[in-house]
Amino acid sequence: MKILFMGTPEIAATMLCELAKYHEVCAVFCQPDKPVGRKAVITPPPVKVSANRLGIPVYQPVKLRDGSAAELIRSLSPDLIAVVAYGRILPKEILEIPRYGCVNIHASLLPKYRGAAPVQYSLLNGEEKTGVTAMYMDEGLDTGDIIAVREIPITDQDDAVTLFEKVAQSGAQLLRQTADAIQAGNAQRKPQPEEGVSFAPPFDKHSGEFVWQEDARAIFNKARALCIWPNACFVQAGKRVKLMQARPVEDRSGRPGEVLSLDPLIVAAKNGAVELVSVKPEGSRQMTGREWSLGLRLKIGDILSEG
Repeated sequence: MKILFMGTPEIAATMLCELAKYHEVCAVFCQPDKPVGRKAVITPPPVKVSANRLGIPVYQPVKLRDGSAAELIRSLSPDLIAVVAYGRILPKEILEIPRYGCVNIHASLLPKYRGAAPVQYSLLNGEEKTGVTAMYMDEGLDTGDIIAVREIPITDQDDAVTLFEKVAQSGAQLLRQTADAIQAGNAQRKPQPEEGVSFAPPFDKHSGEFVWQEDARAIFNKARALCIWPNACFVQAGKRVKLMQARPVEDRSGRPGEVLSLDPLIVAAKNGAVELVSVKPEGSRQMTGREWSLGLRLKIGDILSEG
């Protein structure tokens, strides 16, 4: 079966590589190259790198609704379009081109967490499981009929990095199996339930901010959900401190912001405490919580302050 693949980040690259082992991927669409880092080095997205390695033609249209992208897709004559974290909603004109339609692998148990950041929200909200859903695409935001679902357990050891890896591997298998089922003519099609709909909108640079008066488990969840970007962060002595890695400590308590231990560094919050495994103070390198506490000469019983 001739498949046009649309995707951009690393999770999509993993699924592209698996799909290409079993089906003809005639072309890849991904977002344009973008400046990355402080030096703004123009960098191709992971899907483009993988497609180039596989020898698959790559297209990076800036717009999808001016007719040129649809014309190009028609010339490619795909039987199916497979979409994974492409970053844009496909217009009706494109959805109607392939004879088998368009399918999407979404990183949640739909209809929960429709939108851009389902992996992060499943961690942020303390879910015990997430999953991947294969669905037929329509003009809505992740509203299409469900083909198949795979569940993925979430543990306290998971953060956004490890959960993205789990989702990528499970999603790669699901995409291949979905393409096989569509080709064989036995893919299921079930409308999404109306109950349980929720959304996972994009984060901004302020999304990780917290204060020690918040629930300890919520702070831990924010740290692991946003460990790639924008990172959980708090203010100490007027300077922002990113909490790069944390652990929940449920058997310790104290006043919010109180230093309960120095090695490891444990700070009290509401309903428990948080171990600051790794932090990155503003204008400094990443370091252990213990190193940071030594630099501030913190003592047990001190209260971390925003002032």
